Amino acid sequence: MASRILGAIVTTAIISQASCYAAEITDADYAAHVATLKQQLPDGFSVFIERPFIVAGDMPADKVQASCERTVRWAVTKLKAEYFSREPAEILTIYLFKDDDSYRRNAKLLLDDEPTTPYGYYSHAHKALVMNIATGGGTLVHEIVHPYIHANFPRCPAWLNEGLGSLYEQSAERKGRIIGLTNWRLAGLQRAIKAGRVPPFKQLTSTTDDEFYNKDKGTNYAQARYLCYYLQEHGLLRKFYHNFVANQRDDPTGYHTLVKTLGERDMDAFQKKWEAYVLSLRFP
Repeated sequence: MASRILGAIVTTAIISQASCYAAEITDADYAAHVATLKQQLPDGFSVFIERPFIVAGDMPADKVQASCERTVRWAVTKLKAEYFSREPAEILTIYLFKDDDSYRRNAKLLLDDEPTTPYGYYSHAHKALVMNIATGGGTLVHEIVHPYIHANFPRCPAWLNEGLGSLYEQSAERKGRIIGLTNWRLAGLQRAIKAGRVPPFKQLTSTTDDEFYNKDKGTNYAQARYLCYYLQEHGLLRKFYHNFVANQRDDPTGYHTLVKTLGERDMDAFQKKWEAYVLSLRFP
């Protein structure tokens, strides 16, 4: 019975959504991927197609399906409306593990990975988003951003890739559009501002991937997130993203596009204004 229900869900999902996605990934490709995945998964997993993803979870089927509809589909629809015209070029698997033990055990079993975060991560090498869904859906929305960035802006610097991703860790809708809310990263950024440890935006935007991820990682993530939050709240984030994509050859860091988008002549003065703005924010 369970396999017939799954087959019906898979067939319906493929037929109803097939026309919306790139022709090079066919219904047969998705069906083959599901068949292969089901052979690899331990007992107790439910599998659903939620294009461009396949979602596998070791929770009751109705809970996995709810995550597909309420988190994955919602995030994909809203993020595409803001930023992305291209779908990922490959089928990606979202693994939703029910708790920390399942997350760590199955990441090792299925992917030979040892997670370095308790929440989840995106693995381009494995074409997978790997989630401890017990920590909430925020990290899942964050990680959904990354394959879309890879498909639409492959040269995107880490600061914007993670700034956008982390913006939507705590997200909602406003007038039908996705927005980021304040979140747990705020307190650490406020402490860094008070201690005078937040670098100028020219320095943040010029960081290499290694510098962003390995040198004062926490402050880098938070500064990038709340720069995106400021742009969002001033109606400039979507404009900035699309202008940056258009100008990436001449402005690979995005700094000059940022200055132009903000309309600021003195970025030192803007930094002080932004820091005062961040200090006025509250979470929760």
